Amino acid sequence: MSKLSKAKDFKKSKSGLYLSMATTAFGAVSVAKQAKKARLESDTLRLVDAAVSAAAIVTGLAILYRELKRLGDDDVLLG
Repeated sequence: MSKLSKAKDFKKSKSGLYLSMATTAFGAVSVAKQAKKARLESDTLRLVDAAVSAAAIVTGLAILYRELKRLGDDDVLLG
């Protein structure tokens, strides 16, 4: 099995999806900082950028959650 194939398999595994969710959620910290700075500076354009980025993070997490459900994860946190 090639390294590329192993990487693709990991991305589709429960562990890979959990890692992807964690890194995606970690991006929310950066977006929150960006939004706070934009509000303090009254920078509407940066605030819009932060809002769009936040929407992308939420969408990404929803997609990853759906993939976890498809794998049939019976984790207590997922219901």
